[in-house]
Amino acid sequence: MPVTSWQPGWADFPPPLLEFWTERHLCTLTTLRADGRPHVAPVGVALDLEERCAWVITDGGSLKAAHAAADARVAACQVDGRRWSTLEGTARVLGDGSSVRRAEERYAARYKRPRPNPTRVALRIEVERFLVSAALTTTG
Repeated sequence: MPVTSWQPGWADFPPPLLEFWTERHLCTLTTLRADGRPHVAPVGVALDLEERCAWVITDGGSLKAAHAAADARVAACQVDGRRWSTLEGTARVLGDGSSVRRAEERYAARYKRPRPNPTRVALRIEVERFLVSAALTTTG
């Protein structure tokens, strides 16, 4: 299956890719352990076109947060049959109220309102590129 990549030009997001990243699909987030091995965990990922990033919410004590704080390189992937896409980028762990609220709002728009968590942090992912299956390309 051919794979293409797309670097965000957030103002002209390809409609099939945007639709796929706004439909309700669970994702996996890959962070890197100190020894370089990948740590893969199920998460919800929410795109934020206004802020030109993606968000993940997690507990401040999670391995996801610890790994991202130590090595910002991350990848998030979602699959639905023949359609799949992976976003690659760098993550910042943010604990300030406005960032956490923004991430929760974006998460709620795609999934559902998250349960309260006073130790929640937000991972803000600066997306460098999307890998995209042929099933999501306009010509595929």
